[in-house]
Amino acid sequence: MTPLRIILTALLPFASGYFMSYLLRAVNAVVAPDLVKDIGLSPAQLGLLTAAYLGAFALFQLPLGVLLDRYGPRKVQAGLLTIAALGCLAFAWAPSFIGLFAARAIIGLGFSAGLMASYKSSATWVPIERRSLANTAIMSVGALGVVVATEPTEYLVSLIGWRGAFTVFAGVIMLAVVFILLAAPRKDTIGASAPLKTQFAQMIAIIRRPLFWRVAPLLGFTSGVQIGIQTLWAGPWLRDVMGYSREEVAHHLLFMALAFMVGILAVGVIADRLARRGIGAMQVLLGFNLIYFAAQLLIVFRVEALMFPAWLAVAAFGQVAVLAFPWFASHIGTDLAGRANATINFSMFVVAFATQYLVGFIIGLFPSTASGYSPDGYSWAIGLFLVAQITAYLWYLAASPHKISRLEPVS
Repeated sequence: MTPLRIILTALLPFASGYFMSYLLRAVNAVVAPDLVKDIGLSPAQLGLLTAAYLGAFALFQLPLGVLLDRYGPRKVQAGLLTIAALGCLAFAWAPSFIGLFAARAIIGLGFSAGLMASYKSSATWVPIERRSLANTAIMSVGALGVVVATEPTEYLVSLIGWRGAFTVFAGVIMLAVVFILLAAPRKDTIGASAPLKTQFAQMIAIIRRPLFWRVAPLLGFTSGVQIGIQTLWAGPWLRDVMGYSREEVAHHLLFMALAFMVGILAVGVIADRLARRGIGAMQVLLGFNLIYFAAQLLIVFRVEALMFPAWLAVAAFGQVAVLAFPWFASHIGTDLAGRANATINFSMFVVAFATQYLVGFIIGLFPSTASGYSPDGYSWAIGLFLVAQITAYLWYLAASPHKISRLEPVS
């Protein structure tokens, strides 16, 4: 296929599904006050409710990799997005915490292929030397979903309420399903499908490789913590630490979403250009991680003049783990790319789930203030996860060069 056709058929349709995935992942940062008011949620319940999306998302990653390699991204993505639309309708009508939790989990299950279907299509149709750029471009479309989850969603909720907004989301998701079915390539798998037993055995073989256990903690913690915090706790933090009104919170979340979109695309362009000079994707990733850690440190110690710029840096560079996907999958093979990517994605969303819940749990241990939750609670919660990220970074660097540069073929 020509480059333009690849973009229009093999990348853009799946990116539209990822756009909705990130919108629904981040929407609770805006509607959280309504959920707390209408349902009476505690901080831990709010964290658990929002994390239900990530929990279901994470649990389905490993079978998802097998499905993508066996049936192709077109069929898998269209089917799962339909489930996500049904989950949105269930969320819109749920009367209690239990109903909201179940519906949120269904939404997470439905969006579990949002990024992985895109990466599988990229691995099938995009040359290996351009995949980092293609994957960051896809992620920047997802970042546009975060943009829509801020002030535009706040405005929509003010017009028709949060329940009405989720009904609208269900309709838009089904439009993405139609787009994928009409535009995406029908021939989107490579070679003959091995028996399911063999496919699962190959996936387990990937997980057992030493390189996986060097890479997964680094990518899981750095990316997972950013997902868990930006898609829920950044909004309450802006309210309780910075003292912003609801409208100001939505406005600042919009800036963070724009920073995410621009930052991840810029990272892809930089990595693409440095690759031509012999600088690998993992070296670029490790460099940006240091900026990301420094920004979190400013937030933990609440350096007043730099706190919001630090949040912008967290948004811009928190997902540089995307650079590692084509690097890792290239050691496995194109026919196993779905499983290779899914194993890494699994680690990210396990951490994201834990982050959303545990941050709320830790915050709940501190006495509330007149405006909301304790600033000290936020600092302790974010600080503990920062320590975990730095530990994973050092664990990766402790590997010998040959272990972090190659992976034996999967038998």
